[in-house]
Amino acid sequence: MKSQIEQIIRIMISGLVASFLLTGPVAYAADDPSIKGGLRTGIQATMNTFIKNQTVDGTLRLYDPVEDELLKVKLKKLHPGIVKKGDFYVSCADFVDSNGRKYDLDFLVVPSGDKLITTQAIVHSVDGKKRKYHLE
Repeated sequence: MKSQIEQIIRIMISGLVASFLLTGPVAYAADDPSIKGGLRTGIQATMNTFIKNQTVDGTLRLYDPVEDELLKVKLKKLHPGIVKKGDFYVSCADFVDSNGRKYDLDFLVVPSGDKLITTQAIVHSVDGKKRKYHLE
């Protein structure tokens, strides 16, 4: 009886450890702590400038190829997280449309010489439902 309880406890602990190991990297997927200092502030600054330059009368217009429509969204919040994907960086921001739909947009930032340039925005999720796309 004691060995069965010990076996159950070992299985439960193994499951918890496996769960932690499998989900651990996901928690860091939205932010790479090795991206710091001037690089981090530069990425966020170029993203913020891109959003401001693309916003007209408080609205960012972005074509959504999945829904085949032109989105008209307003900025709610820039996310602090940044990750590197291939030869560019990705950071995101929350937007909302006039109907209250929430959009999480990813912004692609490319280093060019001593500059960082935000090249485009991609819809990452709509109302919390993530879209699948591959950026490498």
